[in-house]
Amino acid sequence: MGSIPEKPHAVCIPYPAQGHVTPLLKLAKLLHVRGFYITFVNTHFNHKRLLRSGAISSLDSLPDFRFESIPDGLPPSDEDATQDVPSLCDSIPKNCLPPFRDLITKLNGPSSPTPKVSCIVSDGVMSFTLDAAKELRIPEVLFWTPSACGFMGYLHYQHLTERGIVPLKDASDLTNGYLDTPIDWIPGMKNVRLRDLPTFLRTLDPKDIMFNYCNREAQRSSMGSAIILNTFDEFERPVLDAMASMLPPIYTIGPLSLLSRQITTGPLTSISSNLWKEDTTCLEWLQGREPGSVVYVNYGSITVMTNEQLIEFAWGLANSKHDFLWVIRPDLVKGDTAVLPQEFLNETKERGLLANWCPQEAVLSHPSIGVFLTHSGWNSTLESICGGVPVISWPFFAEQQTNCRYACTEWSIGIEIDNNVKRGEVERLVREMMEGEKGKEMRRRAVEWKESAFRATQPGGSSFQNFDRLVKEALL
Repeated sequence: MGSIPEKPHAVCIPYPAQGHVTPLLKLAKLLHVRGFYITFVNTHFNHKRLLRSGAISSLDSLPDFRFESIPDGLPPSDEDATQDVPSLCDSIPKNCLPPFRDLITKLNGPSSPTPKVSCIVSDGVMSFTLDAAKELRIPEVLFWTPSACGFMGYLHYQHLTERGIVPLKDASDLTNGYLDTPIDWIPGMKNVRLRDLPTFLRTLDPKDIMFNYCNREAQRSSMGSAIILNTFDEFERPVLDAMASMLPPIYTIGPLSLLSRQITTGPLTSISSNLWKEDTTCLEWLQGREPGSVVYVNYGSITVMTNEQLIEFAWGLANSKHDFLWVIRPDLVKGDTAVLPQEFLNETKERGLLANWCPQEAVLSHPSIGVFLTHSGWNSTLESICGGVPVISWPFFAEQQTNCRYACTEWSIGIEIDNNVKRGEVERLVREMMEGEKGKEMRRRAVEWKESAFRATQPGGSSFQNFDRLVKEALL
């Protein structure tokens, strides 16, 4: 009698922020459906937040999908907010390798009830895991969660340094037009200016934590045995073609929000990635609204703004006279609670709904949504495409500026709002997108991209086939 072969065992580890946990958890669920034992590794801080939000309460019902956690090296905290990103990026490379290596060793130990770890699926910006993988002789694939165009920007940080373009020479370079310098030498990227590349290059300090962290992680990406991207070939083909000669094999398996719709039943459906408790009452509120009549406003999990900016957005929305659903996180306003004027609340109580956090995929798929006022994070960009919804983009940081540029110039689904936000401009752009010819044309383009994304993730589509190849060629 031959012994029953062990299940393959994938250890999945995201960078500890909402926009990274969400897509990697979707990928982990898809691997589980394909027969993998999954160990999903969060930081202690995020593990506690997921338990508090109810996202992972039904842990015991899945013997082969387990959650573990490691310390992030920062002081303990029970705050229900995104941690300081530079502090995390400073701490992770210094502190996370030993506990991660110890966890893998424990999972592979003689008394462990789990199958032996057969592969590591790590966030691309958690490259300390490569050192553990090499030492323990376990293959590792890297999942880069930004867009391909954003990732390409990070891959060229080193070239920007070598050409003397960054760091900036003077603070005036932020305002004197220097950021409009055309960057026409990155393969596969056209119509790009310095300001459209990930924002961590906007520094005067050669030792800047974020610039150096992103540069190092991007340079180390060639050490993985494969690269996974949450995009689809048709959406970013020129960049993907250019990237193919620079990196290990690339598997485009997005949008994961569509690919993971294969999982419709069973205990996996009860596991979510939300670090904040979701408010689902907004879906009932949307039910009574006309098709395409609601402005959806959400700046993601990390964006912060001043109270003045919040108030300009508020009056712009109010003066547009359109219905709106606005997600205002408790930590949206820098160092303060978000306070909206009572007059604004009185004026909009019949046509506006404010929520703390909501099921965004379901909202953007709702027929009543006409436009999405967004920070242009990659998950939000893909979810707006999957809903066929055009965008008004107010990018905050990282590669959101790159996504915004592509949304406005390459994909023709959006318009950008000035960083120095004014209520008159908010009102004008909302009206233009909801009522004007430009908005109509962008909605048509968004629906075309939606159809293309659905084709890619259906059986026989490019992303569907690439996921199959990823499992067979890189993970098994």
